[in-house]
Amino acid sequence: MSLPSCPKCHSEYVYEDGNLLICPECAYEFTAADLAEEKVVIKDSNGNILVDGDTVTVIKDLKVKGTSTSVKVGTKVKNIRLCDGDHDIDCKIPGFGAMKLKSEFVKKV
Repeated sequence: MSLPSCPKCHSEYVYEDGNLLICPECAYEFTAADLAEEKVVIKDSNGNILVDGDTVTVIKDLKVKGTSTSVKVGTKVKNIRLCDGDHDIDCKIPGFGAMKLKSEFVKKV
């Protein structure tokens, strides 16, 4: 049986103590039921469920704040990471670098 990663620090060294799961790196204690409640489903513009590591494409030109350039339609973004907040995708876009995107402006490849 494999144990889930820590939801707080994402450490893989979680151990079981009775019905609690404990992370030795950040000392966070949680149960399996807590994980089920915390799951937030992030979907792309077509309603497909996104997960960490997916490849997506941009469906509309997106202006980049602080520059005169924009991310063009059809730009492929590989190996995305999902995060909390208004901009729920953390990624690296070729030619732009690290950036956060909203899931409503991408579609899964």
